[in-house]
Amino acid sequence: MRDLSDNRCFRVKFPTVAKLNEYAMQDNTNGSVIVISSHVMRGSVGNRAVVFALETLGFPVWAVPTIVMPWHPGHGPSTRLRFDNGEFEKAMQDLAGCKWAGEVRAVLTGYFGSADQVRSAATLIRSLKARHADLIYVCDPVMGDNGGLYVPVETAQAIRDELIPLATVATPNRYELGWMSGAELETNNEIMDAALALGPAKMLVTSAVPMMAGGIGNLFLSGRHALLAEHRSIENVPNGLGDLFAALFLARLLQGLDDEKALQLATASVFEVLARTMKRGVNELTLETDASSLSTPMAMVQMRHLLHPSRSKRT
Repeated sequence: MRDLSDNRCFRVKFPTVAKLNEYAMQDNTNGSVIVISSHVMRGSVGNRAVVFALETLGFPVWAVPTIVMPWHPGHGPSTRLRFDNGEFEKAMQDLAGCKWAGEVRAVLTGYFGSADQVRSAATLIRSLKARHADLIYVCDPVMGDNGGLYVPVETAQAIRDELIPLATVATPNRYELGWMSGAELETNNEIMDAALALGPAKMLVTSAVPMMAGGIGNLFLSGRHALLAEHRSIENVPNGLGDLFAALFLARLLQGLDDEKALQLATASVFEVLARTMKRGVNELTLETDASSLSTPMAMVQMRHLLHPSRSKRT
């Protein structure tokens, strides 16, 4: 991977709050966002994080829970409230055919409780895309991490086969991309190759290979061009960072920002919320306290423009 950056760190520069609110008001006249993911009673993961982020940045949300839990499974066993697959499918049909369907400008999906839910969501997305050719669909394929898959194989396969091809942008972590592509991803070149082979046209891979010591990277891929956003790595972090990141990146796209600015701001917001949460010593993201970090982040982010070697040989 060829590094085209100037290797500088810089603070995020952002419009005034008044200008941001103006953007949000303009965008809200254009539509709402459907978010489909898990719901917890305590904590800031799944739809709890996604809905908060989108609404904080001014976007109306239609929230669809795929499963309801008292807390994230990482905190220990708890009761799981599940939905009948047939009833879930009927709810998706209701959304597709309702009189307000024309309001929907974007869809974001995350954790699914079954493969049948995935297929029902795919039918909804195809229906909305047929109605709105410019619909933005962000697929966050929540299926696993370095510890392996934490959804059934058939659910992961359904996400890969049914939802990834529909996505405007996919936001897998490195493990999820590796599982879907069947490849070991040890370098950013390998991440790019896997993304190019799997599609869609744009992919944002979290936990990419950092280029700065002690860092962690988010790698955005569009064709053979790549943007790497890096910040300092923090150990033993709370859950929900991927959910929050996908929501913030979508919100910035909806505000009309270009890919680079959207990546920069989303990365800065997540890192700032994380750093503040860790300073408080709590085990859940403190979104309710750190809403300003979502709208006007000040965290340091290093941005690099990268080029795939096979591309650079032709230029």
